[in-house]
Amino acid sequence: MEMKRVVIEPGSVELNYWRDIWSYRGLLFFLAWKEVLVRYKQTAIGVAWSVIRPLVTLIAMWFIGWLFDSKVPDGQSRVLMVCAATLPWTFFSSAFSEASNSLIVNSNLLTKIYFPRLIIPVSSIVVCLIDFFISFFILIVIMIALQHRPGIEFLLLPLWLLLAIVTAIGSGIFIAALNVKYRDFRYVVPFIVQFGLYLTPVAFSSLDIYENHKIPEVLKYLYSCNPMVAVVDGFRYSILGEQVSPFNTGFFISIAVSIVIFILGLRYFRNTERGFADII
Repeated sequence: MEMKRVVIEPGSVELNYWRDIWSYRGLLFFLAWKEVLVRYKQTAIGVAWSVIRPLVTLIAMWFIGWLFDSKVPDGQSRVLMVCAATLPWTFFSSAFSEASNSLIVNSNLLTKIYFPRLIIPVSSIVVCLIDFFISFFILIVIMIALQHRPGIEFLLLPLWLLLAIVTAIGSGIFIAALNVKYRDFRYVVPFIVQFGLYLTPVAFSSLDIYENHKIPEVLKYLYSCNPMVAVVDGFRYSILGEQVSPFNTGFFISIAVSIVIFILGLRYFRNTERGFADII
């Protein structure tokens, strides 16, 4: 009888892990679909929540920007400028919150079967992507109502959405891994989202920061360390055009921070993943 040989090679565990994620892609989409059904089951207005939430945020941010006389490029609409920022921020805040709590919510699943645990937070972000595309309808309606035609920059919109996804995954899985061991981190998430809204150029413009000579340079660099600054400024650039070009030092610092958060979050998640079932 011929014996089968099992060859263990350096790095084979990592390679098999990513292969397993592809093999379990059906589970990922099943969890995402289940989350969609649970979210909108027995709700009075169902999917309309995906429209109402960003719409209410849009109105509030427009009013705050108007109240404090935030800078608006010549010939551009304040409503459109705020809407271009509200859309990615709403997606990120939802994706970050859902991913951060996803392992705790699915704790029973973690202790029963094996699968790459990364699937759980990623599936919750897929659900938020569905909400994003539903809410994107608001932006299209406003652009039509204002007779605004975007330029060639509009083709870069998927790039900024990808950057938002990378930021949401990196920060979400990092907090999710911490949340398994330290349950009090679930109380930190709403604070991060609320505080982050004030530091992200949704109601205001990055021009209000970078062109304000009263603000010290060190604070401007700290502002650039917010990974959502590049996402929001990128969305505005794609929708409003060259008048709000974001390509400055702060923009690239923000992109670099997003990438670093993703790498560190993924590394910490992978290092602690094996013990999730024992701790949770």
